[in-house]
Amino acid sequence: MKHPEKWRETVDPFSLPYKNFQPTEILGYPHAGNDVFHARGLWQGKEVTAYIKVARQKGAAIENEVAILSQLHSPVFPRVIDCGFDDTPFSVTLELPGDRLSVIVGENETLSSLSYMEEYGTALAELHRLPISSEPVRDRKFFHVPSDELLSSLGLNYLKPFFSRPPQEAVRCFCHGDFHYANILWNEHHISGILDFELSGIGNRDFDIAWAFFRRPGQKFLKTEAEQNAFLKGYSRHGVYDPEAVRFYMAQCYVYFLQFSGGEAEYCEWVRNWLKETASGSRPPQ
Repeated sequence: MKHPEKWRETVDPFSLPYKNFQPTEILGYPHAGNDVFHARGLWQGKEVTAYIKVARQKGAAIENEVAILSQLHSPVFPRVIDCGFDDTPFSVTLELPGDRLSVIVGENETLSSLSYMEEYGTALAELHRLPISSEPVRDRKFFHVPSDELLSSLGLNYLKPFFSRPPQEAVRCFCHGDFHYANILWNEHHISGILDFELSGIGNRDFDIAWAFFRRPGQKFLKTEAEQNAFLKGYSRHGVYDPEAVRFYMAQCYVYFLQFSGGEAEYCEWVRNWLKETASGSRPPQ
């Protein structure tokens, strides 16, 4: 996978206290909250390509990710080949093959994304069934009902009655925490990699579905009912969900994303229409 050139100042990846991996070349600098490096190096006497992830901000959960990955045993999950958690927490994982769906479908003019949606939903349901030992997911603002002040600032006062009736009980299970298209790799029409387990833990099943399911700025897929229904059909192969709760959490996420998507006119209009249909009941739960 091709990544951009260096776009900000980072830690020196050659200065980390590696035990098993020796970097020889930095190939790219993926956009991420932490410092992430696409690298070539030596491991067990052979040359490999890998990703080095280094904690950049307070609260980076690299140690949590390594603990989760140590319990996952499938070729689609990253393999940790080195790590350290002292002064500067870091991990090194072998590169997995594949591309993001956004790259594969491009503008998605022929709705080629539709043929990927069932497997996308199935993969999340299978994750939710894993008997993983972990802490609860860390709290995030997206988990909470938008404040009246935020709704008013976005011209969404009509949503106040909708958000006054949140789901009463959350179904708890192992959750990925950040299961969306940028963290899923595809190769030959099948999922070849599921990445980024920093936010994983025991959490709210239906919120985890909503987080995977709602459309993000610039995203050219999951815009149609056909795609959405295919995703949920895939999820239903191995799991159950609460349609009302998923819709509620999707609305919650859309409000927060409107807050910082002002430059995406088409996206904002689409989201506002989705929210109106949802609040009025003309968009039924899937």
